[in-house]
Amino acid sequence: MICAVYKSSRKADTYLFINKRDHFEDVPPALMEMFGAPKLVMMVPLDKRSHFALADIERVKEELKDKGYYLQLPPPAVNLLEEHKREIGFVNE
Repeated sequence: MICAVYKSSRKADTYLFINKRDHFEDVPPALMEMFGAPKLVMMVPLDKRSHFALADIERVKEELKDKGYYLQLPPPAVNLLEEHKREIGFVNE
């Protein structure tokens, strides 16, 4: 199974995986509007991959099969100061 991976022109670190290059028919119009003009990043043979950096490859395969696309969003931003305060037990009052 080979899929096409596109980068969003509007949302940083947001990627759309689809079953076939330039075949966006399965992607909801509202999602395409939010995503912006898709920019092809790569074609990926999923059967030859065991993992992705930020996505569960089995979930990618399942969603491609079930929905025809998989949307990869960036991880939430981490507030390092708040995390450090929590670690040292500092409580805001």
